[in-house]
Amino acid sequence: MENNLQQIFADKNAMVKLGQVVEATDKFFAENATTMDHTGTKTKNKAEMLEKMRGFAGSIKTVNGITLHYTALNGKVSFAEFTFDFDMQDGSKILWHEIIRSVWEDGKIIEEQYFTA
Repeated sequence: MENNLQQIFADKNAMVKLGQVVEATDKFFAENATTMDHTGTKTKNKAEMLEKMRGFAGSIKTVNGITLHYTALNGKVSFAEFTFDFDMQDGSKILWHEIIRSVWEDGKIIEEQYFTA
C-alpha cells in the first residue's frame, strides 16, 4: 500500500503544481475529510472544502508560479512544501510559503492541515 500511496501522493502534488487545486480536492479527498488552515479556519467535509477551493480559485487572476520544494511520506502521513504566487482579481498579490500535512486512508485524504512556512 505504501508504494501505491507514494504514487497517489505524487499525482496529487503534480495536480497542485499545475494549479488544479479544485480538481485535486475532488479527486483525493474522502467525503468526510476535515481541514484546518493556519488561521484556524476549518472545513468538516469534502463538500465544504470544494466550495472553499472553488471560491479561492475563482478569485485568482494570474498564477505567477507554484513551486513544490520538498515532500515526505511516513506511513499514512504526508507533507508537501509549496510556494504559491498569485495575482488576485481584487488587485492584491498572494505569496504563500506553505506546508501541507495530509493524513491518508485507503488512498484518500481524511485530514489536511496547512501551515505557513
